[in-house]
Amino acid sequence: MTYAPNVAEDDLRRLHERLAARAAAEGLLDVAYRTVDSPVGPLLLARTPAGLVRVAFGVQDHDAVLTTLAATVSPRILEAPGRLDHVARELEEYFAGRRTTFDVPLDLQLLRGFRRDVVLHLPDIAYGRTASYAQVASLAGSPRAVRAVGTACALNPLPVVLPCHRVVRSDGSPGQYAGGPAAKLTLLDLETRRVDAA
Repeated sequence: MTYAPNVAEDDLRRLHERLAARAAAEGLLDVAYRTVDSPVGPLLLARTPAGLVRVAFGVQDHDAVLTTLAATVSPRILEAPGRLDHVARELEEYFAGRRTTFDVPLDLQLLRGFRRDVVLHLPDIAYGRTASYAQVASLAGSPRAVRAVGTACALNPLPVVLPCHRVVRSDGSPGQYAGGPAAKLTLLDLETRRVDAA
């Protein structure tokens, strides 16, 4: 027979917060994460000391994303919601229509080569506007690399913050999206309604 102490949930939360704070203070926390609710479903947010490193939609399987982060960034990963309060606040402001760009520091270590070039040009697409995959390929300096732009957008580790949802097909149709087609349409609609209302 095992003994399970009766520990209040508030006590567990406080102990976890103390563990996260001590790990951070002693340089043992390389990746902090939390989840937030949003109009496009639950979002996983992860950051390193350098900045936000990953945003993932629920359909991307948060456990699998955390496993990948542990393998590619560091196994020293811990749920530490307080370390992502500023990111959560900016996302909340974005979804409420009070923010059109993000000011959080970013850690781009998951991006390399042409994918990095593409993703860094995504904020050039104005809030409430769209650009075609071909236009983004030109912005990134490789006008013929339309398919590679699609791949870069699909693998963007920081969706919403680096707005790959603003990249659409040449005919104006939405195209694919890591968060699913409904999430892409929701984000586009949220932005265009606010721009049209202004």
